Amino acid sequence: MAGNLKGIRQILLAEQVEEQIYEYITQQGIVTGERLPNEFKLAERFGVGRSTIREAVKLLVSRGVLETRRGSGTYVREVIPSDLDPLNLRNVEDKVSLAMDLVDLRMILEPGIAELAAYNATEEEIKILFEKCDDTERRIREEEYYIQSDIDFHTHIALCSKNKVIEQLIAIIETAVLMFVNITHRQLTKETITTHRAIAEAIAEHDPIGAKAAMTMHITYNRSLIKEIKKEKRIVYD
Repeated sequence: MAGNLKGIRQILLAEQVEEQIYEYITQQGIVTGERLPNEFKLAERFGVGRSTIREAVKLLVSRGVLETRRGSGTYVREVIPSDLDPLNLRNVEDKVSLAMDLVDLRMILEPGIAELAAYNATEEEIKILFEKCDDTERRIREEEYYIQSDIDFHTHIALCSKNKVIEQLIAIIETAVLMFVNITHRQLTKETITTHRAIAEAIAEHDPIGAKAAMTMHITYNRSLIKEIKKEKRIVYD
């Protein structure tokens, strides 16, 4: 338990520093292609260890804000424009509560979307779904960046539902998860592999009940971890 709490504290600190670095980029007017100060200077500026800076930078890389160039440093790739933040989540300070709100919304929507996909997915769409499932699994096993692949998997399920409104809505929600609340992916790799496979197989078998149940389980894992992190945040900061 102690080790788990320590890991959660590290996540929370990295999340805080991630936002501070992002604010630093925007407030200092650092533009695309410009290099950030090295991790020694960033650690000194934000009063944390270099390992925390590295974790925060990884989060910003996963959001597409930064990129690392071997032997050269860390560069601004793209500061998130307002049109990629249609839910206006950029300025929400409590990212853990935001994560819970988003996962609750996903719980309302995505099991039903998986159910629709099981009814409506074509053989070609199912083939693509398994390709996306395989890609995410490969990236996880090889310890590569996989979050965008994970999002592509969920967005494709929305496409399989044959509901245009759902397709657009899920793309927005999943992008918000990527940009603003990337706090669960690093701890749920095993569960992601298992539940993604179960979702894809149920959709392939045109089993709406199975697809809905598998998606519910997938999001439940995410919600449980966020709930644990939120509880730990109260312990640390209250």
